[in-house]
Amino acid sequence: MVFKKLLGALGVGGPSVDTVLHPGPALPGGPLSGEVRLRGGGSDVTVDRISLLLVARVEREGQEEEDEGTVVLERFTVGGGFRLAEEADHTVPFTVTLPWETPITELHGQHLGPVLGIRTELEIAGARDKGDLDALAVGPLPAQEAILEAFGQLGYAFRSADLELGHIRGTGQQLPCYQEIEILPPAGHAHTVNEIEVTFIAAPGGLEIVIEADKRAGLFSEGHDTVHRFTASHHAVPQTDWNAQVDAWLKEVIAGHEGHAVSPSHGDGHRSGPGTGAVVAGVAAGVAVGVVGGLVAAEVVDEIGDAFEGEEDQESEEEG
Repeated sequence: MVFKKLLGALGVGGPSVDTVLHPGPALPGGPLSGEVRLRGGGSDVTVDRISLLLVARVEREGQEEEDEGTVVLERFTVGGGFRLAEEADHTVPFTVTLPWETPITELHGQHLGPVLGIRTELEIAGARDKGDLDALAVGPLPAQEAILEAFGQLGYAFRSADLELGHIRGTGQQLPCYQEIEILPPAGHAHTVNEIEVTFIAAPGGLEIVIEADKRAGLFSEGHDTVHRFTASHHAVPQTDWNAQVDAWLKEVIAGHEGHAVSPSHGDGHRSGPGTGAVVAGVAAGVAVGVVGGLVAAEVVDEIGDAFEGEEDQESEEEG
């Protein structure tokens, strides 16, 4: 979805901006390409800076049942320092590199729930205003897809995926929020585990995989969460038996071993999910094959403009 927006802060007759992203999902840590198309307004102006902001809708678990906000994950400068003539057209091509921890928004063409966007800002004569806001689709890295495929083949079912503010202590997390992927256990584990939460923290050298099990209460015990951290190499994808590897991880988590337990750190006073939640960059691909289809459709945001509309209105009121 692409739309034009007249820059309000620059007054009636100011330039308009239309940012177009190249088709197809991007990858975490990979390039994002497109072009910013400008059209001059009623007078010549100097464009000081063109910025692209990677923004996300995040949840804050706490007192309010539904407390959402917009977080800027990264800012890119893609142009500036040129004269835009009256009613003239000017195109600025760009290629930027997404953060490795960029959340996954789709899997096998199915929307997973998280909403990401690229917001375009222009700075002209000291005035800065928001222009385009475009939906961004992000697919999984090969290692993420292989691990999630294994979840699906082991019988686990996708439940939901969202982004939450906070940090996971003891990990290499860089972004201010993390993505939680909630997965339901197969019948064989349903009596011991309510759900599994998975988080991928991607980096150039590989993945940290945070797995949390929300354990059921037994006859003489209380339910509790067990959290474990594992690692995987990007280069190990072809030669790894991921079904066996993920099964071994899950057995350790469900058994409640202490060896790899990590604790959450709730930045800015915000809480993560039960226990720690998880910084996730996707949902099981195998889960997507058998589970995502038909499960997420009701939660898909038709237009990213609607998803961010409330936040932009609030920002406008604050600026006014």
